[in-house]
Amino acid sequence: MWLHSLTVGEARVTSLSDGFLRLDGGAMFGVVPKNLWSKLHAPDEQNRVALRINPLLIQLGGKNVLVETGMWDRGGEKFEAIYGVERDTTVFDGLRAMGLAPSDIDLVINTHLHFDHAGRNTTALGRPTFERARYVVQAQELHDALHPHDRARASYIPEIFEPLAEAGVFEIVEGEAELLAGLSVLPLPGHNLGQQGVVLRSEGQTLVCTADLMPTLAHAPYPYVMGYDLYPVTCVDVRQTYFPRWAEEGAIIAPPHDPRIPFAKFEANPKGGYVARPLH
Repeated sequence: MWLHSLTVGEARVTSLSDGFLRLDGGAMFGVVPKNLWSKLHAPDEQNRVALRINPLLIQLGGKNVLVETGMWDRGGEKFEAIYGVERDTTVFDGLRAMGLAPSDIDLVINTHLHFDHAGRNTTALGRPTFERARYVVQAQELHDALHPHDRARASYIPEIFEPLAEAGVFEIVEGEAELLAGLSVLPLPGHNLGQQGVVLRSEGQTLVCTADLMPTLAHAPYPYVMGYDLYPVTCVDVRQTYFPRWAEEGAIIAPPHDPRIPFAKFEANPKGGYVARPLH
């Protein structure tokens, strides 16, 4: 089972997994030529690369915080074939291994509401999967999910978020906000307008969940943005703002989709920008 834990000051952080999906490699790496990205992520016969779905469990101050809820599981055979879904484990398996049930989660942070990040927000009956939790989302993201543009419509599955919005379950934030002492959300637009990352600071240590600003370690170079990013130039600008800060802090980086590495740190690239090295 994919289950990797470390301590960040007073917090315990565990990378869980909700299996894999597969997306077109060209779309995942945008303008980067295939002869470059394929050395980093070998594609399958359909030109897709395997991406692990990595929710984070942050245990801090007696609270259990889940960042991302996992992959939507009610799309049927066609959906699962298109996206090459493979569930070698689930977020629920990981929670059980940590001695937790969904009812033990106090706070859910949705970095954004795409089906591969917020897919397990609700049950098949339209109820909150994590029934005791506050669900935190940016106001911009909830608006865009409820009023999707045609360019983004396929990424938003209404049953994932509409029942929560109608029931008033979401805690809506605008911009940077501290949710618990040392735990904050930070707007990271580019992939879409309302995406947020998660920043944990405790006892001089920092961990950042990058959301899809940097989906895998291979996406650390500034130009390696996705064809799925609605605002690619914004994405590069945001990277150029925050990657140097996180590198200077020595922050631990948790990418949401790396298939092999749960945690990394930035290292300056002699050619400019940064690379992400696995945390040993």
